[in-house]
Amino acid sequence: MRVPVKLLGFGFLLFFLNCTRCQECLRENIIYENTEPAVKASYADGERVKLICRTGYIGFYRLKCEKGEWKKTIERPCAKKQCSHPGDTPNGSFELKGGTEFVFGVTVVYKCNKGYEMTSSFNHRSCRAQGWDNTVPVCEVVKCPAIRTDEGVTASGNTTEGSYGDVIRFECVSSDKMIDGSSEIHCEETGKWSDVVPKCKDITCTAPPIPNGYVLDLQRKYKKDAPLKYKCDKTFKPREGIPKCAKFGWTVKPECDEVNCVLKSTTYGVKMIIPHGKTIFRAGESVEITCSEKYWFFGPKETKRTFTCKADGKWDNEPVCAEITCETPYDQHVYSPYYYFSGDKKLGVKRSYRCESGYRPTEAEAEATCTRDGWTPNPLCAEIMCAAPNIPNTETDGGQREKYKIKSRIKYKCHPGFEPEEPVEITCDPEGQWRGIQQCTEMCATPTIPNAEIVGRQRSYYGIYSSIRYECRSGFEPEESVQITCDPEGQWRGIQQCVKISKLCRESFLENGFIHIDPSNKEEIFYSCDPGYKPFSGNWWGSVTCRKGSQFEEPRCIREEECGALPSVHHGKLTLRDPETADVECDPGFMSTNRSIKCTNGRWEKPVCKG
Repeated sequence: MRVPVKLLGFGFLLFFLNCTRCQECLRENIIYENTEPAVKASYADGERVKLICRTGYIGFYRLKCEKGEWKKTIERPCAKKQCSHPGDTPNGSFELKGGTEFVFGVTVVYKCNKGYEMTSSFNHRSCRAQGWDNTVPVCEVVKCPAIRTDEGVTASGNTTEGSYGDVIRFECVSSDKMIDGSSEIHCEETGKWSDVVPKCKDITCTAPPIPNGYVLDLQRKYKKDAPLKYKCDKTFKPREGIPKCAKFGWTVKPECDEVNCVLKSTTYGVKMIIPHGKTIFRAGESVEITCSEKYWFFGPKETKRTFTCKADGKWDNEPVCAEITCETPYDQHVYSPYYYFSGDKKLGVKRSYRCESGYRPTEAEAEATCTRDGWTPNPLCAEIMCAAPNIPNTETDGGQREKYKIKSRIKYKCHPGFEPEEPVEITCDPEGQWRGIQQCTEMCATPTIPNAEIVGRQRSYYGIYSSIRYECRSGFEPEESVQITCDPEGQWRGIQQCVKISKLCRESFLENGFIHIDPSNKEEIFYSCDPGYKPFSGNWWGSVTCRKGSQFEEPRCIREEECGALPSVHHGKLTLRDPETADVECDPGFMSTNRSIKCTNGRWEKPVCKG
């Protein structure tokens, strides 16, 4: 019985031991990255453990063993420790290796800028658990050796200890010398100068190749200040200036540029350009330009013209449309033209103006208008002149001109028989009128009166209103002296002919009446009419007076019922219209009640003119 019991107890022990092992958690089942291994290989159920991170990492885990499995109670995943900025090096830079952030395990590699070299033992820094290792590397500038020159060469710059990038410039002491080599060198990143120190040599130049041209009198070398003469091919022109040999080469680069003309203005005042869109023209090419309204080509004053590019690269005329304007008329005798014609002088503009002394506007308004032909009227001012005087019956000294300037003086003389007899001087006044003109009036020639003699000294001509007296010779009448006057028409007024004195009136025959002659009265005859008749004068007796052997009136008898001589009217006169009617005409300021009078029963009506 004891053996089975023992076997049963041993089996129970094995079962208990196996069940206890089933509740344990093993170290090998912990699989978190970057952690240190757990201290024990296994942990009992309910036991707790803290896992720490590997060196260079921060964080931890707290685990609990529950029925053979690990359970997290606290979790802070392990992450790489961060480092601060590694530090910049002057004149250098760094590059991050092994990551993108400054964390444990990464490395920064430094390098110096061009012209600098690293003087530190290490060129890198790594992020460790305690931070960056090593120190920030140092970059120092590359040095070049000192410069030594010949006596004729001067150097400027840091010649004793050159650093990278330093430039040394060389010049010759003599102005007749030039640098033979590089005129400047610089310190390179290798610590060497870019070229050797130059020497000086005589200044010379060589003729360069000239496209589209050729050198005249070509020489192998040209000394200082020697000119280079060259000529360009057709349709090409040399650049401005004369190339001369100088220390740094030719003063002007000898080149040949193609001859062309540039059309600068293509829109302002332009209506059309043919060819359209082209602005650069070669020598010999032409362009036709038409200007817009109110624009023209100023010189020729045309609105459409063709322009040609000449061989010298200039247009034959300036191809620019200018706004039509009128110039200030300085040469047209306008008074103060800069004042009256200041400001806008475009096409159509009007300006009032005055003329200089001695000139007057050609039109009464004195208003100028700007046209395509300039200011109109043209001319604006005309010189005030006097036309040749037209004075009848005169002769001008020295002949006449068509016009005379102001203040001109001329003399004229009246023809014989006209007065004044002395020469007359006249002057052209500022208004263009002759001053001092005296008309030549006809004089009266010495009168020819038969059977008469002039009293006093006799002249060939007598002035207007001159009076002379003459007397009839013996046996002629009038017996008294007669005064005659020269009238404005050059005729003598008051002449009485000298008539031979007659002793008796000539015999007269009277119809319807008879004549009575008184022997003691030789100058008057009386007459009377037959019954039924009456004298023409209307009286009972009629009479007529004889002179110079004839009657002034013939004796006349009319019927009783007829009217004879017209009656007199005070302040008027009568005009016979027919034998029975007479018209009444009153003096100025007087009026008649009747315009005419009638003959009634042998008597005229009485005429009256009232004031």
